[in-house]
Amino acid sequence: MKILIVTDAWDPQVNGVVRTLKSTRRELEKMGHVVDLLTPLEFRTIPCPTYPEIRLSLRPKRFVAQRIRDSAPQAIHIATEGPLGMAARGYALRNGLPFTTAYHTRFPEYVKARVGIPLAWTYRFLRWFHGSAQAVLVPTRVVKADLEAFGFAPERVVLWSRGVELDIFKPGATMPHDLKKPIFLYVGRVAVEKNIEAFLKLDLPGSKWVAGEGPQLARLKAEHPGVRFTGVLGQAELASLYNAADVFVFPSRTDTFGLVLLEALACGCPVAAYPVTGPIDVIGDAPAGALDDDLRTAALRALTIDRLAARRHAERYSWEACTRQFLQHLHPIDEVRSGGATRARPGALAGDQGPPL
Repeated sequence: MKILIVTDAWDPQVNGVVRTLKSTRRELEKMGHVVDLLTPLEFRTIPCPTYPEIRLSLRPKRFVAQRIRDSAPQAIHIATEGPLGMAARGYALRNGLPFTTAYHTRFPEYVKARVGIPLAWTYRFLRWFHGSAQAVLVPTRVVKADLEAFGFAPERVVLWSRGVELDIFKPGATMPHDLKKPIFLYVGRVAVEKNIEAFLKLDLPGSKWVAGEGPQLARLKAEHPGVRFTGVLGQAELASLYNAADVFVFPSRTDTFGLVLLEALACGCPVAAYPVTGPIDVIGDAPAGALDDDLRTAALRALTIDRLAARRHAERYSWEACTRQFLQHLHPIDEVRSGGATRARPGALAGDQGPPL
């Protein structure tokens, strides 16, 4: 099958969405499928306000339409709600093509944290955007329940879990350091919605590490001179960082999953987190991490967890299994060529009234 994946999130971004799409593409190609990626690399872009790493494609409608026609995919998946996702969605609806979408990020919560827009307003937009998809792919049951509570049709919201590259993230060499033990580590974007300050302000023994970049980096480095900030690292370096750390602290309350949780666990690094979406789904009551409304209590309790238990828990997740879920939910296009036109299978929506105001 030839699959077109449309995404506004791509290189040089380093985040869970990009990693998920790259891993899924790799597994799809292993299975013999052809994957065509439509990304901002093909467009003139501008930086997203407050998120300069995210590039917004300029005036993509016409080019996206031509790219879809040239690609002639047998299935379309729209991964993001940005300019490319909007353009691809519009083309698919105008031409009666079925498509699936994905809900990767707690966008309403992020927008509220940054600019104060009420959750109901943003969820209304999301219901409009995803409502025309044959299926909306979400990473966990908790996220599925959240979307249904905001008015999404339960039969349209389906599970697409996440995995970890166990051959890269595994127990092994540790990153050289001179830090006082124990070492508490955070990996991810350095941004307000990640709630990193809740970690940095904890009264913990030993040392703290932060790996990643983002809009809060300069301020947090100035305010916390005793913390080691490493910037963005490659996967091999990250694995050695996880191996050097004693506890991985995940302070976010808004992530839909948290791939870094699996990476840390795969290296044998126990997790400390709040009992919220993401940690609840990945760890639950397994002996691989400690969840507590008091993050300091969770971090100290995680010090007592066997690293082998953490690794064993991560081994339950594979990208191959996740990709088979992805394939199961795709809606192939029934190609009936007549004068260059492609007709969708019956039931595909053919029109659209535009985004809600």
